[in-house]
Amino acid sequence: MLSITEQCSLIELPRSSYYSHPLGITETELEIMKRIDKIHTRWPFYGVRKITEEFKKLGTVYNHKRISRLMQLMEIQALTPKRNLSKPNKDHLIFPYLLKNVEITETNQVWSTDITYIPMYKSFAYLVAIMDWFSRYVLSWEISNTLDVHFCLNALDRALRKGKPEIFNTDQGSQFTSNIFTQKLLAQKIRLSMDSKGRAFDNIFIERLWRSLKYEDIYLKDYQNIPELHEGLKNYFSFYNNHRSHQSLGYKTPVEIYRK
Repeated sequence: MLSITEQCSLIELPRSSYYSHPLGITETELEIMKRIDKIHTRWPFYGVRKITEEFKKLGTVYNHKRISRLMQLMEIQALTPKRNLSKPNKDHLIFPYLLKNVEITETNQVWSTDITYIPMYKSFAYLVAIMDWFSRYVLSWEISNTLDVHFCLNALDRALRKGKPEIFNTDQGSQFTSNIFTQKLLAQKIRLSMDSKGRAFDNIFIERLWRSLKYEDIYLKDYQNIPELHEGLKNYFSFYNNHRSHQSLGYKTPVEIYRK
C-alpha cells in the first residue's frame, strides 16, 4: 500500500491537504453542512430561514443562527444576492461584466471559473474548475482544503496549456481579483470579466456543472478522503467531457464540440 506522501505525490497534491478534517467542527456539524449543501444545490435561491425550515420538514430542528454560522463557514448564501464562495478583497481591482447580450459562437471565446464546496464522509474540500462556455468542456480543475489562491492558479496554468480565451469570466472573489491571478491573464492579453454583484446567473454554465457533478457523483459516492475524492473527480470529469451528451449541444459531448 502506498504511503500518504506517495499518494499525494501521484496526484500532485500537497501532503498537508490530505489531512482535511477541519478543526473545531463536530461530526454532527459536518452532517448538517452536507444537508445544507444538498438543499442549496437543489434550491440555490434559499436563504438561511428557508434552509432552516427544510430541516424542520425532515424532523430536525436547528436554530437559524447555527445554520447561518455553518453557511458562513461553507461560504455560501442564497443566489439573491449572488452566492460568493470566495470573499472579495476591497483592495483588489474589480473588472466589469463583459458578457451581457454577447453571443457565444465559438470555442475559446469565453472561459469561466468558479469554486464550490465539496462534502466528504467526515470532512470537506473546495473544488475549482475552468470551463469553455461554447462547448461546456472542462479545461482543468483542482481541489484544496483551503481557499488559498494557489489551487486556482494551478488550474489556470493547466488550462492555458490547452489554449487561450478572448474573455475570462470570474466572480469577485479574492482569489480571482488578486493581482497574481489577474496579472497572469492580462499578461496573455486576455480580457477580464467579473460577475455583477446581485446577479445570480452571470456564470450559469458552471453553476449547472456543479449541480450535475453533485447529483451524479458527489452525493452518490460519499468520498472518504482527499485522494479518493481526487480519483473520483478525475473519473467524473472524464465522463463529463467525453461521454455525457448535452441537449443544448445537439446531444454531442463537450469534447466533440471543443475539438471540432
